Amino acid sequence: MAEYKLKTPLSDEDVSKLKSGDIVYLSGVMYTARDAAHKRLVDLIINGEELPFDVKGTVIYYVGPTPPKPGNPIGSAGPTTSYRMDPYAPILIEHGLKGMIGKGKRNEAVKDACKKYKAVYFGATGGAAALIAKAIKKAEVIAYPELGPEAVRRIEVEDFPVVVVNDTYGNDLYEEGRKLWEQK
Repeated sequence: MAEYKLKTPLSDEDVSKLKSGDIVYLSGVMYTARDAAHKRLVDLIINGEELPFDVKGTVIYYVGPTPPKPGNPIGSAGPTTSYRMDPYAPILIEHGLKGMIGKGKRNEAVKDACKKYKAVYFGATGGAAALIAKAIKKAEVIAYPELGPEAVRRIEVEDFPVVVVNDTYGNDLYEEGRKLWEQK
């Protein structure tokens, strides 16, 4: 396992050096979106319409943050369960998405898209929502405000801590961890 500090947008070179289990500190611009927003984004792609942000090289954080306290850019911002985005993620990956952040396992279609188009799935620690929010320096709603916490936000992060779960080589930290545990 290695540690990396990466700045978004991510390149093929950035994600190709990552292996499952690596710790990454992300800085730069990311976007937030959950399942309702993902459906809308994919519908735009299918209909040949423009997305509200350039997906190429970007990272999407699966989160529905709480309202911010005065003076804070965002409220509690813990990861949501990722499998709800599985129907939509492969299409976004094909169009240039390089990273996704959430919690829980991904399906084979998502893992295959990560291998084919060079993208990674990062895990964020569930239960550490307030701590994670400290890495978010700015947040603004850029699309679908009617979705409330699930609106698409443009966030600026500094040393946002994640772990590589699925890499571009087909490795899966959850499967590897289980095998290691079973051997003991």
